[in-house]
Amino acid sequence: MAKSTPVKKAWRSLTWLGVVVLGLIALNLTGVLTAGASWAPKLALDLEGGTQIILAPKLASGQTVSTEQLNQAVSIIRQRVDASGVSEAEINTQGGQNVVVSIPGAIDDETRNRIESSAKLEFRAVLVAGQPSAQSVGGDGSTASPSATPDPNLPSTPTVSPTDASDLNQITPALQAKYDAFNCADVDPTVVAPSDKPLVTCETDGSVKYVLGPVEVSGENISDATNGQVTTQTGATTGEWAVNIVFDGTGTKAFSTVTTRLSGLQGAQNQFAIVLDGKVISAPRTLAVITDGKPQITGNFTQESSKVLADQLKFGALPLSFNVQSSDTISATLGSSQLQGGLIAGIIGLILVAIYTLFQYRLLGLVTLASLVVAGVLTYLVILVMSWREGYRLSLAGVAGLIVAIGFTADSFIIYFERVRDELRDGRGLESAVEAGWKRALRTVYAAKGTNLLAAIVLYILAVGNVRGFAFTLGLTTVIDVLVVILFTHPMLQLLAQTRFFSSGHPLSGLDPNALGAVYRGRAEFRKTISPVPGKATGSAREAAKRQTIAERKAAEMAGAGARSTTSSGADSAQKTNQNDGKDS
Repeated sequence: MAKSTPVKKAWRSLTWLGVVVLGLIALNLTGVLTAGASWAPKLALDLEGGTQIILAPKLASGQTVSTEQLNQAVSIIRQRVDASGVSEAEINTQGGQNVVVSIPGAIDDETRNRIESSAKLEFRAVLVAGQPSAQSVGGDGSTASPSATPDPNLPSTPTVSPTDASDLNQITPALQAKYDAFNCADVDPTVVAPSDKPLVTCETDGSVKYVLGPVEVSGENISDATNGQVTTQTGATTGEWAVNIVFDGTGTKAFSTVTTRLSGLQGAQNQFAIVLDGKVISAPRTLAVITDGKPQITGNFTQESSKVLADQLKFGALPLSFNVQSSDTISATLGSSQLQGGLIAGIIGLILVAIYTLFQYRLLGLVTLASLVVAGVLTYLVILVMSWREGYRLSLAGVAGLIVAIGFTADSFIIYFERVRDELRDGRGLESAVEAGWKRALRTVYAAKGTNLLAAIVLYILAVGNVRGFAFTLGLTTVIDVLVVILFTHPMLQLLAQTRFFSSGHPLSGLDPNALGAVYRGRAEFRKTISPVPGKATGSAREAAKRQTIAERKAAEMAGAGARSTTSSGADSAQKTNQNDGKDS
């Protein structure tokens, strides 16, 4: 005998659910075998501990740091950390002077570089470029050979004031002497170079020594930055990684002015140095006037290093440069006892939900418990994958979100079950009641879960720190709740409706029409129930009265009032007739 359409749909939905579960298991298993993933979720700072980095601002003599600058630095560093895939990090100020960054677990070199690098980006015109002296050490640890120092056109003594940032008259005898004696190993990242004066510095690998003009464009004028491979005019990739910058209006105008001037110069003066934290990361030649504010940085980038730099620039240049004052391992701020307490609270909540559903829905409540188990398995697997792929870490606030979700998830099942029972009260058979109740319940479930999801999204966007962990788990469980209702709860009821135990309305099934007061014959119209004891209502009648809507109750009251009025009128007429009969006699 061929299966009915609802049964086929039910098995199809359960199959898809199995595919989703097996897919998540296979994905995490791949991570365990090949990428160091785990079958336990990563824990956040409050439950596991981690690394704490204290950043102290680099200040020039007499310079002070303002609260606004520190708050801006905290905001930018938080964005950098979030961009690296690390969640549940804490970034705060300390003593109105330092910035404290606390990262869960051990941090990798890329994340550390994002935090420790201040990304103080400047664009300066190149005045002089030459090889460093024999005492300068290259980036690979080798010693560079000596060579001629400055450009032969370099004046020994400026005779006139410089007209622009590329004018060689900016180089005084003192600056010339500093350049001649400068050792690339002497570049001090703690020194804040004045932006309105020339700068003597080197490439990051120590291969080239420069005299640079004053700052002409600041990193604060960057509105966006991305990394990608360089492409040719035909669209083919060269395999070289680059950082693509987009300037804001001010930066676009300034960069256009600078490239217009540099494009007409020769030699080193045609170059434009990009200085990051006092060192030149790239000094490309100016081959054309860039008027659209979209230059491209190329150099010895890898995919990872270009991504790090792009993230640093994308989230803005810090208002201050920082030194790493300390980097220490810290213990969990809460510890395992709080986690155990949270888990115990979740178990207690689950037990209470189980007791309620079994009391209210008899054996039908087992479907609720099975649905909660399926939802729990899906949630756990998703958190495992997120921990591996996205760096997600479970905090105590996230655990609270999971506990709260138990009640929210049970709501969906209750809505569905009550819709089915309403259909049974209307006189439908169980199979028909399951399908009709599903259509009515699904709209309500979508509306309720849509509200929950919207609240979670808004909370995640506006909040920071642990509150975001709560919002994330709340939103995640909301989505999984809808998935479980569609792929498990409804299909299970479709299959149970085919069994004799449930379809016959066994008293323990929770779907007994008599126990539910199935006395409806139509909308606001009731069958008369016969009570075994005169003047005493049956259980079905009492249940039916409880289940009446407001409109049905008003209709019943009006019908009762009409009946009383009719009876009263009949009694008055009989009394008048008797009186008349007495007068006639």
